[in-house]
Amino acid sequence: MVRHSKLQKQVLTLYKQFLRAGKEKPGFLPRIQDEFQKNAKIPKADVMHIEFLLRRGQRQLEQLKESHTKQMGSFIKTRSDLVK
Repeated sequence: MVRHSKLQKQVLTLYKQFLRAGKEKPGFLPRIQDEFQKNAKIPKADVMHIEFLLRRGQRQLEQLKESHTKQMGSFIKTRSDLVK
């Protein structure tokens, strides 16, 4: 059985919450899954970056849960994203 760190458990919990909230809104699930898969490549040792993304994800989840949310915002790709 795999043992997860506290931070890994928080990320998995956030992912499950996003999936539940995204079920209610058409077109959100593929975007949520894509974002988490993209960020899964971040090294486990990069704790500061993971914690930043976790806090940002929690804020986005609260917005998603609001009944008037109809679409997700998009982020501008940075130069480093284009090089990858």
